[in-house]
Amino acid sequence: MAIESALKERYDREIVPALMERFHYRNRMEVPKLVKVVVNMGVGDAVGNPKLLESAVQDLTAITGQKPLVTRAKRSVASFKVRAGMPIGAKVTLRGQRMYDFLEKLFYIALPRVRDFHGLSTRGFDGRGSYTLGVREQIIFPEIEYDKVERIRGMEITIVTSAVNDEQAKVLLEMLGMPFAPQH
Repeated sequence: MAIESALKERYDREIVPALMERFHYRNRMEVPKLVKVVVNMGVGDAVGNPKLLESAVQDLTAITGQKPLVTRAKRSVASFKVRAGMPIGAKVTLRGQRMYDFLEKLFYIALPRVRDFHGLSTRGFDGRGSYTLGVREQIIFPEIEYDKVERIRGMEITIVTSAVNDEQAKVLLEMLGMPFAPQH
């Protein structure tokens, strides 16, 4: 059996009972949980230079420990010189152990390395219990070697929970250690 991450262990041992008490759930199965994490990196400039997409794929593989899926343009956009079917990005969907390992690294190692970081905005919730945040530079992750980076790229990280509303999702993510900015 694989070694369980400290985050998953804490969820099972501490967070589930605390959420049951706070939201008055009658059954353990009602408690919101993490479903998946999707990491997306858009590489629009791969239109002119396909090598850029390869470096983005390598970066995402190093960060997540999983080979990304190359995303393709759905339709042609003449002003961007993009034709339908052209590769324009890469994404990874993490579940289970890899998801917990990635979130642990994001919360405790990567986000604190962001310059002038004062916490994440609470405006990233979508109304159905999912949270999306944007990261401006992939170099905040320890696996990325700064000297080997061809171009600084941002990425979008979506955390999907089984919570039915934003309040429950926010409490779950806070308990997991997500560094939200203090509310004024």
